[in-house]
Amino acid sequence: MRFGDARPDGRAVVYAHIQADPLVARAADLLAVATTTQRLLARAAMNGESTDPAAWHAMFPTLFGPAAPAPGDPVRVRSEAILAVSLEVADRGEQTRSQFRGAIVEAVTERLLAERTSPVRRERRILFDGRPAEIHPYDVTVEREGAAEAWDCKWGARGIKADVIHQLDDARRGAADESLRLLAGLVVFDARRSCEVRLVREKGPVSLEGIKLVALEGLDRLAGRKPA
Repeated sequence: MRFGDARPDGRAVVYAHIQADPLVARAADLLAVATTTQRLLARAAMNGESTDPAAWHAMFPTLFGPAAPAPGDPVRVRSEAILAVSLEVADRGEQTRSQFRGAIVEAVTERLLAERTSPVRRERRILFDGRPAEIHPYDVTVEREGAAEAWDCKWGARGIKADVIHQLDDARRGAADESLRLLAGLVVFDARRSCEVRLVREKGPVSLEGIKLVALEGLDRLAGRKPA
């Protein structure tokens, strides 16, 4: 088993510009150290249903209400910054917003994994001797000898498709055929219950055994931390 760069194509070139946008880095830096409630705020606000900060203040009283940390408190400052960056994403328009959200989840995953292990890479294929080369690149990989990892990242549960599950399962089985360990999983910026329902619906004949799911509530586990 070995890793290789993804083959460049038109979609990848366009998406690379999204990934390199400073807005993605700002959002990822904030969300990598956020609490679960702050991440729920970001998910809701980035969906674009309202761009009025006052509306979000009312919907998240534990972050902004009378019982929340006072203005100027570091936690309150972070909540305000997360709301502001989320509304910037929401303001990008439906198609662009979707691309930004996907890039942000990938960047958050990269940052969290880097706290726990290395080296962490982006957009890499997994290659096996004697098997046709995979076209599909994995969003984030850990290329550590004896403890490799391959992660696909999704903004919401609806992004979990049968082909994604099959690709993860194929990679895991290919590594096992070579007596190697590969942790293959999904990182989804959505509620775990929604993800579990979607996985069962989409899996088809593929067993989910050995495919790890990390949902919004458990993102900190990627970094080896307890959920905040």
